[in-house]
Amino acid sequence: MMARNQQNSDKLHAMRHSLAHIMATAVQKKFPNVKFGVGPVIENGFYYDLDLGEVTLSEADFKVIEKEMKSIIKQGQEFKKSEMDIDQAINWAKENNQPYKLELLNDLKRAGTTAAKDIASEELGIEGEGQSKIEKVSFYSNGPFTDLCRGPHLDNTSQVGVFKLTKIAGAYWRGKEDNPQMQRLYGVAFQTQQELDDYLKMLEEAKARDHRLLGEQLKVFTINEDVGKGLPLLLPRGSTVKTLLGRYMRQIEEAEGYSYVDTPVIAHEKLYQKSGHAQFYAEDMFTIIDSEDQKFYVSPMNCPHHHKLYEKLVISYNDLPLKLAEQSGLYRHELSGTLTGLIRVRGPITQNDAHIYVTAEQLKTEFIKVLEMFKQVYDVFGIEDYWYRLSLPDFAKDKFEGDKQAWQEAGNIIRSALEDFGADFVEAEGEAAFYGPKVDIQTRNVLGKEDSIATSQIDLLIPARMGLKYVDSENKEQQPLIIHRAILGSLERFMGFYLEKTAGWLPFWLAPEQARILTINDSVKPYVEQIQEVLSGVVLEKPLRHNELRFTTDERNQSLGKKIKDAVALKIPLLLIVGPKDQASGQVSVRTGDDEQKIKIEELSDFVKTLK
Repeated sequence: MMARNQQNSDKLHAMRHSLAHIMATAVQKKFPNVKFGVGPVIENGFYYDLDLGEVTLSEADFKVIEKEMKSIIKQGQEFKKSEMDIDQAINWAKENNQPYKLELLNDLKRAGTTAAKDIASEELGIEGEGQSKIEKVSFYSNGPFTDLCRGPHLDNTSQVGVFKLTKIAGAYWRGKEDNPQMQRLYGVAFQTQQELDDYLKMLEEAKARDHRLLGEQLKVFTINEDVGKGLPLLLPRGSTVKTLLGRYMRQIEEAEGYSYVDTPVIAHEKLYQKSGHAQFYAEDMFTIIDSEDQKFYVSPMNCPHHHKLYEKLVISYNDLPLKLAEQSGLYRHELSGTLTGLIRVRGPITQNDAHIYVTAEQLKTEFIKVLEMFKQVYDVFGIEDYWYRLSLPDFAKDKFEGDKQAWQEAGNIIRSALEDFGADFVEAEGEAAFYGPKVDIQTRNVLGKEDSIATSQIDLLIPARMGLKYVDSENKEQQPLIIHRAILGSLERFMGFYLEKTAGWLPFWLAPEQARILTINDSVKPYVEQIQEVLSGVVLEKPLRHNELRFTTDERNQSLGKKIKDAVALKIPLLLIVGPKDQASGQVSVRTGDDEQKIKIEELSDFVKTLK
């Protein structure tokens, strides 16, 4: 069965790769002067990066390109593989006016690699850096189209399944902002029409759940170009949700012995040099040069600051475990092409951050407590479709730093903790952090793509680098181990993820506006004041304690239908409709979702407290 699944996977990969070339053939026929970047297979489909000069593709072009692709498929053009010497290939790129292919080929000749950590290496059949000298490269041709490529492809164009072009997006060449911007044309492909139809239906449903659209519709956040890309502005409703998330996590953490701290959003470069972040993350950090020509980094993470606090708080093993938590706004220099609403931002990144300093003997017990907290919190949010990924170093490629045995022992401790906890987990080599193995919490987003929503990591390197010590029971100096953990990841990212998961219908306790009173006419105003008084006295205690009810009153001179429509558009979970008949009977018409019922005003407070 496994062999058959692998065969199907390989065939689907070759089919999608073949369609990328078929699409490029069709584009070249319509735009003979097109310059090609790379055209790899991706999850569920393929894309090709195109430089069309002054021409900008739109969805209106899709039908024309798709029609030509179907013609190419019908012709059954054979995919023919050939090879060229590297110099011959360079001349080919020059003669065919393909500067992007020329750049890749020159990199291959000079360094034996494309040198860029992007899809190009895979496309050209070059893995990793520092390869031996490249003498030959492979090409594939079908009909009039020839492309630098390692394959694989099907035998001919008639063997591909069903496809559809889906979108066009901007993409910097090789992912670097100072490179030319190309147009990335995407397509999806499956073996059967039913699979394609199901996927397209899922895309439509996902579009309605896109947190960027919901964010505007629900008045949660907005992006303003004058402020800058990747710097979302939270509107009052969004700020309320973020505050509630932060309050809830602080409540949970303090109950588990965490101490909250506050640290600066910038630090001198020497702090990050000591921690190693300057070495590994310099390109991802914003810098500030002050009037005295000193260099500061805008904090991309809280870890180094917390380690300095450790020095003030810990003397002996009796002070451990020490659990420090913080919710500060961090900033990272993410590439503009990767920025996505609240999911991927430059800042603020308000991490639900904590560092647990432990002895070796305490490590497993405390790690299990972290796993228990994950479950406790995710149960509250109704998140069930997640699993754990044990992210380990790739020892074969030396993608780790420090003592190999210590890494293996830490990995074994995490594995044992996951097993004792009864967690559903997979293992992945090459996914560890630079300072130690970790557990990533994996789920699937609305597009069905695997994504990480949170992480917990063991730090093997930083304690030594920063000279962290404690005195053990035998009066000997020891180095602590550190568990880095973020249950919700960043509050902003979690908001984006959760808006999509719930389609904007947040649970009652988290809704920025929990209730709205809708009046039928002005005659009920005195009665509305009684209802307002009742609601003002409602304080929710689960799952967030001391959560006073958030409600408004819509007394506009509008029809009831208009008021209901506006409230539903904002996905307000509780609507209280008040008319003369309600006033006369001492009741309120209560609407929650699709349900509507009459509640006596003296029972209203208890009713509200039952909502989830």
